Parts: sequence; C-alpha cells; structure tokens
Amino acid sequence: MDCLTLKKSNCKNCYKCIRNCPVKSIRFSGNQAYIIGNECILCGQCFVVCPQDAKQIVDETEKTKVLLQSGDKVIASLAPSFIANYKNVGIDSMKEALKKLGFFDVEETAIGATIVKREYDEMVRNEKSDIIISSCCHSVNLLIQKQFPKLIPYLADILSPMQAHCRDIKARYPGAKTVFIGPCVAKKDEAQYYENIVDATLTFDELTAWLKEENIELEEKTEYKEHSKARFFPTTGGILKTMEKDNPNYTYLAVDGVDNCIAALKDIESGKVHKCFIEMSACVGSCIGGPVMEKHHHSPLQDYLSVAKFAGEKDFEVESPDKKYLLKEFTSIEKKLQNPSESELKDILLQMGKTKPSDELNCGSCGYNTCREKAVAIYQGKADVSMCLPFLKDKAENFSDTVARNTPNGLIVLNEQLEVQQINHAAQKIMNIRYATDILGDQVVRILDPGDFMKVLSTGREIRDKRVYLAEYQRYVEETIVYDKEYKLLLCIMRDITAEETEREKKEDISRQTIEIADKVVDKQMRIVQEIASLLGETAAETKIALTKLKESISDE
Repeated sequence: MDCLTLKKSNCKNCYKCIRNCPVKSIRFSGNQAYIIGNECILCGQCFVVCPQDAKQIVDETEKTKVLLQSGDKVIASLAPSFIANYKNVGIDSMKEALKKLGFFDVEETAIGATIVKREYDEMVRNEKSDIIISSCCHSVNLLIQKQFPKLIPYLADILSPMQAHCRDIKARYPGAKTVFIGPCVAKKDEAQYYENIVDATLTFDELTAWLKEENIELEEKTEYKEHSKARFFPTTGGILKTMEKDNPNYTYLAVDGVDNCIAALKDIESGKVHKCFIEMSACVGSCIGGPVMEKHHHSPLQDYLSVAKFAGEKDFEVESPDKKYLLKEFTSIEKKLQNPSESELKDILLQMGKTKPSDELNCGSCGYNTCREKAVAIYQGKADVSMCLPFLKDKAENFSDTVARNTPNGLIVLNEQLEVQQINHAAQKIMNIRYATDILGDQVVRILDPGDFMKVLSTGREIRDKRVYLAEYQRYVEETIVYDKEYKLLLCIMRDITAEETEREKKEDISRQTIEIADKVVDKQMRIVQEIASLLGETAAETKIALTKLKESISDE
C-alpha cells in the first residue's frame, strides 16, 4: 500500500488525522504522522481533513501518459459518480475530452456494476450464504480483512464493478489497457493488488488537473439513457436500487460510513444478524461522498439529485461473462501489533497522569476515543504520552505554578482593562493581601497606582527595574512592567528591595554620624591647637622680656 503518502514537511502535529481515522491506523513519531499500512483501510479521511495537505494520494497521471504513448488501445472506465463531480457534464462530453487526451474510448463503470449486481441477485436467490456483504467498496473489504477476518466468508466473492468492467473491456479489446477514473483512494490499492485487470487509476482531482494542463474544457451537456439504471451505484442504497430483491427470506440493508459499518460488523460477529444482504460503503453517502470529491465540495443532496437525474430505469444492455471470470478471493490481513496486559496498561495510564478512573477525561484531543485506547496506542508505539492535551496542560500549569509560587519576586498579571488576572504569594506578601481571591478580577487601582500600567499599555514600551516606594505598604520595590500584545496581558514583576533600602539608609545614617563626629573632633582639635598656640605665644613673649632684662642687667655690670 503506497497510494497514500505523507509530506513530512507539512505535518504540524495537530492530530486531526488520527481523530478522524476510523481505525486509528496512524502512528506519531518525531512530531510526524505515519500511516500504518497493515491497518489502514484507505478510506481517505486523513487526506480529506488534513489542514496542511500533508497527506498525498500518489498521482498516476504520468503512468497513464506512458500507457497512452505505448501504442496500445487505452480505454477509460469512468465511475458513475463523475456526474456529481462534474456538474451538468454527461458521458458524451467526458468522452470527447478524454479522447483529446489520447484515450481510445471511454465507457461507464456502471456497465461493470450491472454485471456485478446480477451476481448479487443470483447469490441471494440461491441463498449462498446466511449473510451476504457487498464487495464493491475496497475499503470495506480491507476493513473486514484486517479487523473482522472471521466475517470474510460473508463477503460476496465477486469482482468490484471497476474490475468487472475492466475485465470485460479486455475481453472485448484484446491487448487493450484500462484506466479507472473515480473519487476513491482505495481503488488505487485494489488495482495494484489484483494485477492485470486495471492498469492505472486516476482520481477526479488528477483528471481535472490534466485537462487544465492541456487546456481542455468540459462541455456542459447531459443526456438521458433509459438503459443506465446502474448509475445509481455510487449512492447509498444504490446497489439495492438496481437489484431484483426477489427472495422474501432476506432483508436488504444499506450501511454507509466506516463507523456504521464497524457497528454492523460487530452485530454480525456477535451472531445477532441473519438472512441479510448488506450493501456497505465506507464513505458517508457512498461513492458520491468519496474523499477526492469531498476534499473540495460536500453537497450530498445536490450530488444525489445529479445521479438520480442521470440514471435510467433499466439495466445496461450487456452480456454477463462466465462466472469463473468474476470470482474474487479474499484473505485475512494480519495485524502485527499486540495489546498490553492490564498491568502494563495501568503503568502507561500512570505515566499519563491517570491514577484513577475519574482522571480519564476521554476528551479525544489526542485523536483516540478514550484514554485507554490512547494507552494501548502508546504501548504499540503508535502514540506518545505527550499527545495528551490535559496531561500537557496540567504539566505546564504545574510547572508555571511551581515557578510562580517559589520565585521571591512578586508577580501580577492584568488584562487590558487593568483587572487582576493572577497574583502570586510573593506579591500578596508585599501588599499585605491575605487571599488572592480578594483581588482577582478587580481593578489594580485597589492595590497599586495604575499610572505605570496605563503608560505601558498606551505606549507599548516596557518599564524596567524602576524603583518605586509603596507608601501604603511602606515597601520599596524594583518594578518591571511588560505588555504582551499577542495575549493582551500586562505582566508586572516586583522585586522587594525594602531590606536593601533600609540597609542603605542605615549605612547613610552611620556615614552621616561619622562625618559629624569627625567634624566635631577636627573643630575641637583646632580649638586646642589655637589655645596652645595662644599660650605658647604669651609664654614666649614673657620669656623674651625676661631674657632681654637679664641681658641688659649683665651688660650694665
């Protein structure tokens, strides 16, 4: 199975594909989605819902061009759902356009549907099996082969309309090549697996792109043919609408959508259903709701009306080949992944933070319906613990709460209306707030001057490490205010520097006192010096006088 691939660069790890995959056949590794081939039923839902176009259907346009260049007759088998995809464009217009591309001829797959429905009627008429499940839809066949192998005997062992028609074409045109064109991804796999019946398959997308490339426009004209009842095949109940249903012992049912098919198959497996012919389609609305149609438009009512208007009231006039050319064999396709034991399951749930049943939210954000399904997927290597959104949310909140709770800085978060959205314990302590609920949701003006917040909000310029004295709380803080435009929030970080300011004031006071004391000592010393100088001056003068008198007296003698 290589007809549905992944464009890795586009995958954004949104899990939308796994949420919409009915059989959960997608594995996530390295933030990328991978399709699990032995579980996938090729319903194409991952292709339809992917918002990044990360899922790609393998294009067989070039393969078809090679067939056209080979010189062999290449005949297209056109699915009857084309009338819903190409509005008001009938089979004649399609023939004209496809012949311009190089096709030898174009026929309706509904011819093969007529052959198949006759075989279904015969199976019911002969009561070949207690329960008969139509085998037209390859995705349903894969679902049974992979998920419900015990029910394989109930699958009608008849070729699909695509195969029956292409085999009929090759019988009528020996050596011809066949190309199926339709809205289905699974038909590519069916053509690859059952070799030498269908040589290539194109989706409506691929055909439209090719016609555009060659500048070929489809002419809007439809034509009604009485012998075209099998054109109802691509609608829900369309197979039943074409059948005779002449065995009163059987109940005839139509089931569409993989989830409904799974529910019906479970009922059959439990032995609750008997004597039924069941038409099963993987797509809701059957083929007119196919993935390559639904990717671009989904108009179930208009599509059905287009088919009903185009379909006739009688069967196509076609001869049925020998039954042996219509037989198809189905085998079970083994799933390799094992399920965990109950103890292993509990260990994984514990890793996911699910310690009790009430923790299992079953929110489906990871893509799985229940937490236990997700745990099984983790065990099988298809998923990772981190895919659980509540787990990640709790983990992130717990971490942020731990940071906010243990940081010594005060944290306040405001919205653009300056209402307090969050406040941590450190901020409560700074502003003497006993409970956070006392202020949450209220205007910040109740606890702080809103001036700085309004300035940041109006200018968009942040404030960094601004020293502010909160007089009401007798505290000094270094204030940082940041505005987050994306989340429209204001974040205020306050570092309490009251102790630093008090210590600084003490040091300044001590310095001031020291200077005052030093000044006093200097003044006193200066006074002492002056007094000493004064005394010394008087003493020196007296000594001078005494010595002068002594000198004079000695001189007189």
